[in-house]
Amino acid sequence: MQEFDIVVIGGGPGGLAAAYGLHARGMNVAVVEKDLWGGTCPNRGCDPKKILMAAVETQGRSEALRGHGLSGVPQLDWPALMAAKRAYTEKIPDGTHNGLQAAGIATFHGEASFNADGTLTVGDNQLNAANWIIATGQEPRLPQIDGQEWLRTSNEFLDLDNLPEDITLMGAGYVGVELAAIANAAGTQVHLVHHSDRPLRAFDGDLVSDLLDRLKANGIDVQLNTEITQVAPADDQYRVATADGQSWTTGMVFATAGRMPVIAGLHLDRVDVATTAHGIKVDGTLRTTNPHIFALGDVVDRPQPKLTPVAGFEGRYLTETLTTCDAPAIKYPVIPSVVYGKTQLAQLGVTTTQAAAEPAKYRVSDLDLTHWYSYQRIQDPRARIKVVIDKTTAHIVGAAVLSSEAEQVINYLDFVIQNHMGPADISQTITAYPTLASDLTYFN
Repeated sequence: MQEFDIVVIGGGPGGLAAAYGLHARGMNVAVVEKDLWGGTCPNRGCDPKKILMAAVETQGRSEALRGHGLSGVPQLDWPALMAAKRAYTEKIPDGTHNGLQAAGIATFHGEASFNADGTLTVGDNQLNAANWIIATGQEPRLPQIDGQEWLRTSNEFLDLDNLPEDITLMGAGYVGVELAAIANAAGTQVHLVHHSDRPLRAFDGDLVSDLLDRLKANGIDVQLNTEITQVAPADDQYRVATADGQSWTTGMVFATAGRMPVIAGLHLDRVDVATTAHGIKVDGTLRTTNPHIFALGDVVDRPQPKLTPVAGFEGRYLTETLTTCDAPAIKYPVIPSVVYGKTQLAQLGVTTTQAAAEPAKYRVSDLDLTHWYSYQRIQDPRARIKVVIDKTTAHIVGAAVLSSEAEQVINYLDFVIQNHMGPADISQTITAYPTLASDLTYFN
């Protein structure tokens, strides 16, 4: 039996933040990983996706400026793009593992399973710890349909040697919309199928509708209010059938309808850790129903967005919680969410839905930015922001943005909201002009 102060199960960004932080505080720490060291984000998630998106976004800017100083549009070279992605991702597992070992943190690779006595089995190793942190994240969810075995996920999409001429995506959430944008930019015919009439439900409905219009204008076949019921091989392709009677032949079918917590093999019932369909239940200090087991990141059932920076924030929080007495409950800052593509959709803070439910407290300013200088100069075809303002303080407390620059604007507003900056504070700040930052003055 090997003894530790802390064992972290999951070698992704959140688990690593906790492991390095606790090790720096003098604790004897071990990290267990059953798959790729580094976790989903750098290996087969946000980082490689954003590498592909760099080409997509550049192509979008070129398209917008065609006839306005540029001629021609660059075409995506899929093999070259994939080579660039792999040049980054192939270094992650060994680099992560080597970093842990160099720091003096013990590592174990294999399936982790709790035992009834509270210890952990990892392969041939038996581990015991004063406290445990579960940071196993999520994995793609496969829908239960006829032909499920023919479905692929975002994991396979982000490592395709060749992209088919036609693909079908099941689900228009973050993953589906972003993969649709990438494949469409690469010249593939994309069918994006969603079970309801309201994809991306966490975002402002008007801006989602605008985004879907943009996707359709780019040639993406968006089908709402229907579901794929069957996938079957058809020569070297697949035949797809939907609940509303449609069918077509496609090169690959990807399940992009959500993710599920990675907890199946842990046997959490043996150590009295309560779970839901959405993950592990925790209290305000990220403690599970077992007082010696904590959980962080995407595996946790919580209302905050399941994003890499949130997991890292929680890892740093647990570093404090497990090394100090009477630690306060975790308090999350405002958290920006972005759907990437040629047109980006971003959201932060108080939502427009929440504002509409409390009209005495909030007002919403709906601004068409298309003809503002910042967007005219880059010929952004549709730019819009909804700013939520607290009526009492006149402070911006939330925003929803649709534009090719949404990721930048939402980060500026994150700084404004997090620092409780009012109109006077913003007006006393001199920013480079003309830039997106200099537009902040006009959002109130």
